[in-house]
Amino acid sequence: MAARSVRLSARNLDALLISLALPVMLMLIFVYLFGGAIDTGTAYVTYVVPGVLVLCAGYGAANTAVGVAADMTEGVIDRFRSLDVGGTSVLAGHVVASAARNAAATAAVLAVAFLIGFRPAADAAAWAAVVGVLAAYVLAFSWLSAAVGLLARSPEAASGFTFFVLFLPYPSSAFVRVDSMPDWLHGFADNQPVTHVIEALRALLLDRPAGDALWWALAWCAGLSVVSIAASAFLFRRRTA
Repeated sequence: MAARSVRLSARNLDALLISLALPVMLMLIFVYLFGGAIDTGTAYVTYVVPGVLVLCAGYGAANTAVGVAADMTEGVIDRFRSLDVGGTSVLAGHVVASAARNAAATAAVLAVAFLIGFRPAADAAAWAAVVGVLAAYVLAFSWLSAAVGLLARSPEAASGFTFFVLFLPYPSSAFVRVDSMPDWLHGFADNQPVTHVIEALRALLLDRPAGDALWWALAWCAGLSVVSIAASAFLFRRRTA
């Protein structure tokens, strides 16, 4: 099922190119067009890369909703069930394919970031932790996207979820410091999962104390994963009953 989902992604070339190019383009836009006007206390490319990595991961994971919705509306699930293929295998295949797509997109973002001046201070252990946090975030949002895909009645409806996930890093510490935002927005920006994940990645990549951000990030990812897997299992049984 994972190999099938990867092949479907490879055949949908336009969506694959957008998922690879969009985070890179946003990073270049923020660094070269807006970065000079934003004070973060450090080189802007150094500040923004963790946020772009999370934006990239979230956008790639959200595309899982479209793939699941397509499967549910095109009749292929009925064929799988006649072959005694379980719903968990189908959904897990989409999630694993999402992780593979995100690995490629993350590598592209990091390659361009190094070219434009990003110089992390992370050692091997910190890089391993970065990979772990990103993987947990991708898996959590991929399972959440699978649940959204099961709720949606068409791939077009499911694609709307990608815009929500793409917007989520903006009211966070991804591109500007939270203390520069209006006071009424601080509560949400400080406590949403994206901010905790970004702050954990930023601390790991720049060799700074992570404080509670790392544990909050992992707790959010674990909680979202548990709830989303349970919801996906329930919704799949309801849709195929």
